[in-house]
Amino acid sequence: MKKLIKVHPDDNVAVVLADLFVGDTVDFEGKKVIIQSDSKAKHKIALTDFMPNDPIYMYGVLVGKALSAIPYGGLLTTENVKHEANSVSQRTQSISWQAPDIAKWKERTFMGYHREDGQVGTANIWLFFPLVFCENRNIELLKDVFEQELSFHKASRERQLLRNLINGVPEDTMIAEAREDEAIFDNVQVKFITHHGGCGGIRQDSVSLSRLLAGYVNNPNVAGATVLSLGCQNLQIDIFKNALHAINKDIKKPILIYEQQKEGTVNDMLSRIIKESFEGIKKANQIRRKSAPLSKLKMGLECGGSDGFSGISANPALGYASDLLAALGGSPILAEFPELCGVEQELVNRCADDETALKFMNLMKAYEKAAVASGSGFDMNPSPGNIKDGLITDAMKSAGAAKKGGTSTIQAVLDYGEYVTKPGLNLLCTPGNDVESTTAMVGSGANVVVFTTGLGTPTGNPIAPVLKVASNSTLARRMPDIIDLDSGAVVRGEMTIEEMGEEILEYVIQVASGEVATKADILGQDDFIPWKRGVSL
Repeated sequence: MKKLIKVHPDDNVAVVLADLFVGDTVDFEGKKVIIQSDSKAKHKIALTDFMPNDPIYMYGVLVGKALSAIPYGGLLTTENVKHEANSVSQRTQSISWQAPDIAKWKERTFMGYHREDGQVGTANIWLFFPLVFCENRNIELLKDVFEQELSFHKASRERQLLRNLINGVPEDTMIAEAREDEAIFDNVQVKFITHHGGCGGIRQDSVSLSRLLAGYVNNPNVAGATVLSLGCQNLQIDIFKNALHAINKDIKKPILIYEQQKEGTVNDMLSRIIKESFEGIKKANQIRRKSAPLSKLKMGLECGGSDGFSGISANPALGYASDLLAALGGSPILAEFPELCGVEQELVNRCADDETALKFMNLMKAYEKAAVASGSGFDMNPSPGNIKDGLITDAMKSAGAAKKGGTSTIQAVLDYGEYVTKPGLNLLCTPGNDVESTTAMVGSGANVVVFTTGLGTPTGNPIAPVLKVASNSTLARRMPDIIDLDSGAVVRGEMTIEEMGEEILEYVIQVASGEVATKADILGQDDFIPWKRGVSL
């Protein structure tokens, strides 16, 4: 196995593939590299003698500058490297995309739920949610009723464990299997969303939330929805309906809306909701999966808990899967704008036209300006976990994160809450926060999400399957309950990025067809966090 890898010919640093120690000698590119200090796998070492203020390049782009002298073979750290990124201007060139060979994929299909507007879902869900946090309790009551009576979820092992403790069962016999009742419906799921918005704050927050919730209703994975309103909140029913109308002027889905201040007692309202929602759920259960082309897939591209291997294994492999889908007429969605810092010029040059490029530049500048105004900045994006595992500057993290978007032409740039309508790669303005970003992509129409991770994260979504790709095999072995695919073979040189990308797309098709459940769905990981549009990195 190689001990070092240089990602791009122009790079002046290398990624450490296996732990190295001071004094070790590594043969690399015809030279002997003497390791100057203990260097853990995933971290970076200098391939030249750096002097203070010298630029540092990785993935072929500027990712930092030296704060102090770093010798050839020396370890890059937060003490000797500072974030630095290239400035961006309007398109300096128009990049011609060489699409991958899709001959073997052209006739491939998935089994999905066809909606009247032409979209195709990978799931069939009846969704309950509130327009305002005041209705969260009623949503929770309905969740308890429907999940218990419809038996959508098996009793958890933890619940069984507590039951055994209550009954005095000895500790060494607490391995009882959790009970699983037979579900009443075989072709529909009932999911529930709660949130802390809809009132208070500023009116723009409620408008933004209305667009997000409207996107969830319009998402092809949703068959119908039950919506609860209090009545006096900022996010009025009309605002929600207008947001939905803006996305889909002729939506055919059943949408049941209840306003508590007009309904009378809680018991009367809940009784009506249960009766009418049950009828809607019964009808939704009659919808069956049918064959659909891969062009009907809108695939969210997400990363979280990234490590120093993410940018050389899982992310570029997902990028190749993204390119395949784009070439097939599908819609990959790349988000997390703070994690595109430093690669903006490449993305600008990949935009289909000047108007698209300008929208991207303006959104990035406005976001960064808001971050700086709050006393922060994109340079503060890497988390302690990122830094510990080798991502020591935001530009370094971003250059690896952007690999999820492959190399295809950027057909559209969307602000938060805008819905995907164009085939090909879409850029969506979201925070880098895992759940906020995933929440937003699904609200913009993603019917499946692929989530790369190097450290491990259990993030899921209430209505879209989220499948996890580990950047390294150590993680895949340590956390098999949350990892769906392992790209560690790429790091070991046993598999090419293209081969791993094809494996990812193959798995996506199985998930989209309902043949395989993602680990996040098995865990019931239904995360939903709206972005309040204040600064959230």
